[in-house]
Amino acid sequence: LAKELGLPLLATNDLHYTYREDAKHHAALLCINSGSTLSDPKRFKFDSDEFYFKDAATMRRIFKDIEEACDNTLLIAERCDTTLRENENLLPKFHVPDGETEDSWLVKEAERGLKARFPSGVSEDYKTRLNYELGVMTKMGFAGYFLVVADLVSQAKRESIRVGPGRGSAAGSLVSYCLGITALDPIKHGLLFERFLNPERISMPDIDLDFDERRRGEMIRYATNKYGDDRVAQIITYGTIKSKQAIKDSTRVLGYPYALGEKLTKALPPSIMGKDISLNGIFDKDHDRYAEAQEFRNLYETEPDAKTVVDMARGLEGLKRQSGVHAAGVILSREPLLDVIPIHRREADGAIITQFDMGACEATGLLKMDFLGLRNLSVLDDCIANIKSNQGKTVVLEELPLHDKKTFELLSRGDTLGVFQLDSAPIRALLRSMAPDSFEDISAVIALYRPGPMGVNAHNDYADRKNKRKRIEPIHPELSEALKEILDDTYGLIVYQEQVMAIAQKLAGF
Repeated sequence: LAKELGLPLLATNDLHYTYREDAKHHAALLCINSGSTLSDPKRFKFDSDEFYFKDAATMRRIFKDIEEACDNTLLIAERCDTTLRENENLLPKFHVPDGETEDSWLVKEAERGLKARFPSGVSEDYKTRLNYELGVMTKMGFAGYFLVVADLVSQAKRESIRVGPGRGSAAGSLVSYCLGITALDPIKHGLLFERFLNPERISMPDIDLDFDERRRGEMIRYATNKYGDDRVAQIITYGTIKSKQAIKDSTRVLGYPYALGEKLTKALPPSIMGKDISLNGIFDKDHDRYAEAQEFRNLYETEPDAKTVVDMARGLEGLKRQSGVHAAGVILSREPLLDVIPIHRREADGAIITQFDMGACEATGLLKMDFLGLRNLSVLDDCIANIKSNQGKTVVLEELPLHDKKTFELLSRGDTLGVFQLDSAPIRALLRSMAPDSFEDISAVIALYRPGPMGVNAHNDYADRKNKRKRIEPIHPELSEALKEILDDTYGLIVYQEQVMAIAQKLAGF
């Protein structure tokens, strides 16, 4: 055909795995995907173990009778010039009025917002804090980011889409408060800006946006229309095969009894804070959890079938099993995404999806934003509408009192099924033990109900100290007075990251 059409021949390498010895793991992966076993003669399989990445010498040997095919392939390779883009500023360009820059417009919008938040007058500490934050944001090149986020929140409010008050470290930013991104005064609540943005640690700011679950799609469409459908995409996720699943899959495709896989997985060291030790780590004497895996290694060394299964599983662990779409993440780009990363169109609905995962997208400099659809916001919106319809009362969430006695009685009973972040049985038990009677207690119970604090029993200590079932013990006898102001509100316990930072400042004499 090449001679007939006068086209040069090319030598190519159909590639499905890196090394020849990976062929058996690739065959097992095909069995996993097709639900078959390696012993099944009708299973989908490749007809050789030649689908690995070959070096130049091997390719020359294979095509020794038509060497020009390899030469032509090399000529094409030499014409290719691909540079992987890293750490560029690909934040979307925010349109500002003529004569303004993103920096100058951010300053004006923030100052306007500060006056709106405090119509009776702005104290000097707020002005100083605002100017400091604006200086950091503009110096780091993030002015456009805050304008983009503020515009999204403003659009949601214009369209009567219920939007959350802000969460995470972004609540420590006065600029965010002034722009309407968050609804919490960071100075009043002692929140630190440095936890959110630090000029000595260059990293993209990360503000999660919570929307009424039913109308999240509207916000994605708004962003797509504003910045261009070639510059907005949802983010792919890749599910990888973990150690336990690799063992179970290997047991099945090799045709061994299910009980063997169960026996091996039960011998694995337990997860710590959701993290497993890898199969390779089990055999690495330098791994910090090596000693915990002796039972597993004994099975491997004494039972031939167990060894066969584990050897196969080690080749499967870490492989991508399936792809999905990030539940919240959306990429916004200054440039057409096709010029930056690979993308594809989802068949089901035509949505544009990245082929790079979240980490790779962010490494190129693309902006990742979380558009979270929160069912609780939908419930709140319906409640407010029902109250208006049935009782004629207009409820404004932001104006509800934070010290309502009946609310704290309800919380103290643990009567919080369906309440955001407070509806699991263990946290309801913690509420009953703590008996919260202030807004600060609500903050504390949510902060303490995490693997870290719970691992050192801080959640129960807080409840016991608050209700005088335990004495308040200083974290160190010599630091009792020095840290009194920082730890008094949390009964001598370090509950928040802001407290860690404040203690560091205090002890270092900043």
